[in-house]
Amino acid sequence: MHIQACESPFLTDLSAVSALIEPEANALGFDLVRVHLFGAGDERTLQIMAERPDTGQLNIDDCASLSRRISDVFDALEEAGKDPVPGSYRLEVSSPGIDRPLTRLKDFGNWLGHEARLVLHEPAQGRKQLTGDLLSLEGDQITVQDKKTGAVTVPHSNVISAKLMLTNKLIAATRPLDTSGADDIEEIDDTADLEEQED
Repeated sequence: MHIQACESPFLTDLSAVSALIEPEANALGFDLVRVHLFGAGDERTLQIMAERPDTGQLNIDDCASLSRRISDVFDALEEAGKDPVPGSYRLEVSSPGIDRPLTRLKDFGNWLGHEARLVLHEPAQGRKQLTGDLLSLEGDQITVQDKKTGAVTVPHSNVISAKLMLTNKLIAATRPLDTSGADDIEEIDDTADLEEQED
């Protein structure tokens, strides 16, 4: 799984955090999609995205159940002096949403033919950001029909972040989301992350 982190005065190993969270998600029948820590100081948020494999979503009760399991594990570790996320933060558990992040190789394969935006570690054909339809997935090689440069193939290891773009085609292909408790879900704006990476 691709893990993203922001700079922080606290040292947090998000690979280790993900390893703690994934079994809790799996125990409830969920797949872990992303672990993301963002913000600074007392305004940090630990964002957990997970989904049911059969629906690609979680309802509000699913989110609450996973949140409780994660909190119990983290509280026990903190009491033992092994706080996995030092300092204050807010825990947020949610579904990926329609314009979901693509973090695992299988995510790219599942959404072939749909438009996505990829931000890269190293430029491919002179670009660090690619936007276009996902053409193919061969092994760990992802091919995107970039709107500016045409077909570009990059290894998954070169992808910092990726997400589906909200299009009519995507909406038509996406199962209706469960809207129960929708008012309790906070939208996360990750455009700042993308803007920092744009070439």
